[in-house]
Amino acid sequence: MKIVIPGGSGQVGAILDRAMTAAGHDVVVLTRQPVRQRDIRWDGETLGPWAEEIDGSDIVVNLAGRSVNCRYTAANLRAMMDSRVHSTRVVGEAIAAAARPPRVWLQMSTATVYAHRFDAPNDEATGVPGGTEPGVPDYWAYSVEIAKAWEREQERAETPHTRKVALRTAMVMSPDRGGVFDVLLRMARLGLGGPIAGGAQYMSWIHDRDFVRAVEFLADREDLAGPVNLAAPDPLPQRAFMRVLRAAWGIRIGLPATRWMAGLGAFALRSDTELLLKSRRVVPGRLLEAGFTFDHPRWPEAAADLTRRVRGGARVPG
Repeated sequence: MKIVIPGGSGQVGAILDRAMTAAGHDVVVLTRQPVRQRDIRWDGETLGPWAEEIDGSDIVVNLAGRSVNCRYTAANLRAMMDSRVHSTRVVGEAIAAAARPPRVWLQMSTATVYAHRFDAPNDEATGVPGGTEPGVPDYWAYSVEIAKAWEREQERAETPHTRKVALRTAMVMSPDRGGVFDVLLRMARLGLGGPIAGGAQYMSWIHDRDFVRAVEFLADREDLAGPVNLAAPDPLPQRAFMRVLRAAWGIRIGLPATRWMAGLGAFALRSDTELLLKSRRVVPGRLLEAGFTFDHPRWPEAAADLTRRVRGGARVPG
């Protein structure tokens, strides 16, 4: 098959690119900074020659959007919103204009669309939308609005011959340098992998190989459209999540951090505390109902596999 991945030069795109290329597919990555022969330049905002790659393709997986690993300033939040909405809009325009449109458009979304909560998991049917939770920073609601606008732009696209799926994706765990697992493991190895602000907030995640398998599954299932949660069925409170990670690497000590300490750490890393403090308790309702089986459904086994791959030199520069 021919698979086009707009915004495929980041960590998640690299995971998908490697797997699909290894499976024998023709993978084209749309990027602002092409470096390889099969990289095609685009700006993520306007139609151009890159749209010819979508015409005649089988699958489009749009991953474009400014990284959330940054300070949540007003300018950065607006850049997150614009990069997601504009790129989704122009991908939809390219599909609509194609003489031979792809059969499926898988659009990246985020588990952040759900509410910060502890009492119950969020699936697609009963999950609580975020944005109105009491006692959380006001700007957290804007992150939810970004997620909603992202999905709404795909819904609005006039692509009658192309099935559309929104991938509400949790943290994708891989051994790649610069990815979220790399950051968490580095914190643990420095002795900083303890509870943050008590550690009750849930962390939703998905193993990189299950992420690829879920993408393949959704591409093949003609009966599935709309939002789908891409998350393992075992979200854990942050304190338990990091305790398992420390055990997988053989680390005994994980120093706790208060909320204000987390704020200082996030500032030093040029990141934001929402990524550490929001409780994302998300489960894959539709995937499980459709019969998808996870190779790594539980975090202890997933963490053991990931740390083994890191020790074995499976890390790819981010």
